[in-house]
Amino acid sequence: QVQLVESGGGVVQPGGSLTLSCAASGRTFSEYSMGWFRRVPGKEREFVAAITSSSSSTNYADSVKGRFTISRDNAKNTATLQMNSLKPEDTAVYYCAQARVSWRVTDQKMYDSWGQGTQVIVSA
Repeated sequence: QVQLVESGGGVVQPGGSLTLSCAASGRTFSEYSMGWFRRVPGKEREFVAAITSSSSSTNYADSVKGRFTISRDNAKNTATLQMNSLKPEDTAVYYCAQARVSWRVTDQKMYDSWGQGTQVIVSA
Protein backbone atom coordinates (compact mmCIF):
# COMPACT_ATOMS: atom_id res chain seq x y z
CA GLN A 1 0.00 0.00 0.00
CA VAL A 2 1.35 3.38 -1.02
CA GLN A 3 1.83 5.99 1.66
CA LEU A 4 2.53 9.64 0.87
CA VAL A 5 3.40 12.10 3.62
CA GLU A 6 3.63 15.82 2.90
CA SER A 7 5.52 18.34 4.97
CA GLY A 8 6.66 21.93 4.73
CA GLY A 9 3.42 23.86 4.78
CA GLY A 10 2.97 26.95 6.89
CA VAL A 11 2.30 30.66 6.91
CA VAL A 12 4.32 32.98 4.70
CA GLN A 13 4.07 36.59 3.61
CA PRO A 14 3.27 37.51 0.02
CA GLY A 15 6.41 37.31 -2.06
CA GLY A 16 7.91 34.69 0.19
CA SER A 17 8.89 31.09 -0.46
CA LEU A 18 8.04 27.67 0.87
CA THR A 19 9.25 24.19 0.02
CA LEU A 20 6.83 21.29 0.24
CA SER A 21 8.16 17.76 0.48
CA CYS A 22 6.48 14.43 -0.09
CA ALA A 23 7.92 11.20 1.26
CA ALA A 24 6.67 8.08 -0.50
CA SER A 25 6.67 4.42 0.40
CA GLY A 26 4.91 1.26 -0.64
CA ARG A 27 5.89 0.71 -4.28
CA THR A 28 8.80 1.41 -6.56
CA PHE A 29 8.89 5.20 -6.50
CA SER A 30 10.97 5.58 -9.64
CA GLU A 31 8.34 3.89 -11.81
CA TYR A 32 5.53 6.42 -11.33
CA SER A 33 4.89 10.04 -12.06
CA MET A 34 4.25 12.42 -9.20
CA GLY A 35 2.02 15.44 -8.96
CA TRP A 36 0.98 18.25 -6.68
CA PHE A 37 -2.59 19.49 -6.41
CA ARG A 38 -4.29 22.04 -4.20
CA ARG A 39 -7.73 22.76 -2.84
CA VAL A 40 -9.20 26.02 -1.66
CA PRO A 41 -12.24 25.67 0.65
CA GLY A 42 -15.40 25.67 -1.41
CA LYS A 43 -13.59 24.93 -4.65
CA GLU A 44 -12.59 21.85 -6.60
CA ARG A 45 -9.15 20.41 -6.12
CA GLU A 46 -6.91 21.65 -8.94
CA PHE A 47 -3.73 20.58 -10.65
CA VAL A 48 -0.54 22.43 -9.75
CA ALA A 49 2.43 20.51 -11.14
CA ALA A 50 3.53 17.11 -12.38
CA ILE A 51 6.79 15.33 -13.11
CA THR A 52 7.50 12.13 -14.98
CA SER A 53 9.03 9.10 -13.31
CA SER A 54 12.50 9.87 -14.67
CA SER A 55 12.24 13.67 -14.23
CA SER A 56 12.48 14.02 -18.00
CA SER A 57 9.46 16.28 -18.19
CA THR A 58 7.41 18.59 -16.00
CA ASN A 59 4.12 20.41 -16.35
CA TYR A 60 2.62 23.35 -14.47
CA ALA A 61 -0.69 25.08 -14.12
CA ASP A 62 -0.62 28.49 -15.77
CA SER A 63 -1.25 30.13 -12.41
CA VAL A 64 2.05 28.88 -10.97
CA LYS A 65 4.26 28.71 -14.04
CA GLY A 66 7.54 30.53 -13.50
CA ARG A 67 7.06 30.60 -9.72
CA PHE A 68 6.81 26.94 -8.69
CA THR A 69 9.25 24.12 -9.44
CA ILE A 70 8.54 20.43 -9.05
CA SER A 71 11.37 17.96 -8.63
CA ARG A 72 12.00 14.47 -7.33
CA ASP A 73 14.79 12.37 -5.91
CA ASN A 74 14.26 8.73 -6.83
CA ALA A 75 17.08 7.62 -4.56
CA LYS A 76 15.31 9.13 -1.57
CA ASN A 77 11.72 8.45 -2.68
CA THR A 78 10.79 12.08 -2.34
CA ALA A 79 9.06 14.72 -4.42
CA THR A 80 9.40 18.43 -3.80
CA LEU A 81 7.48 21.54 -4.73
CA GLN A 82 9.51 24.72 -4.46
CA MET A 83 7.16 27.70 -4.28
CA ASN A 84 8.53 31.20 -4.83
CA SER A 85 6.91 34.62 -5.16
CA LEU A 86 3.89 33.35 -3.29
CA LYS A 87 0.60 35.20 -3.60
CA PRO A 88 -2.46 35.22 -1.33
CA GLU A 89 -4.33 33.26 -3.99
CA ASP A 90 -1.85 30.40 -3.49
CA THR A 91 -3.41 29.80 -0.07
CA ALA A 92 -4.75 26.24 -0.09
CA VAL A 93 -4.25 22.73 1.16
CA TYR A 94 -1.59 21.14 -1.02
CA TYR A 95 -1.67 17.44 -1.82
CA CYS A 96 1.05 15.18 -3.10
CA ALA A 97 -0.14 12.40 -5.39
CA GLN A 98 1.36 9.43 -7.20
CA ALA A 99 0.09 8.48 -10.63
CA ARG A 100 -0.55 4.97 -11.86
CA VAL A 101 1.64 5.66 -14.91
CA SER A 102 5.18 6.85 -15.59
CA TRP A 103 4.41 9.67 -17.99
CA ARG A 104 3.35 13.19 -17.16
CA VAL A 105 -0.33 13.54 -16.28
CA THR A 106 -2.51 16.40 -15.11
CA ASP A 107 -5.80 14.49 -14.81
CA GLN A 108 -6.56 13.65 -11.19
CA LYS A 109 -8.19 10.41 -12.30
CA MET A 110 -4.76 9.10 -13.27
CA TYR A 111 -3.52 9.42 -9.70
CA ASP A 112 -4.35 6.56 -7.38
CA SER A 113 -2.48 7.51 -4.22
CA TRP A 114 -2.82 10.73 -2.24
CA GLY A 115 -1.25 12.30 0.80
CA GLN A 116 -3.17 13.84 3.65
CA GLY A 117 -2.42 17.41 2.57
CA THR A 118 -0.45 20.28 4.05
CA GLN A 119 -1.81 23.78 4.60
CA VAL A 120 -0.18 26.78 2.95
CA ILE A 121 -1.31 30.25 4.00
CA VAL A 122 -0.01 33.33 2.23
CA SER A 123 -0.91 36.40 4.21
CA ALA A 124 0.56 39.67 5.35
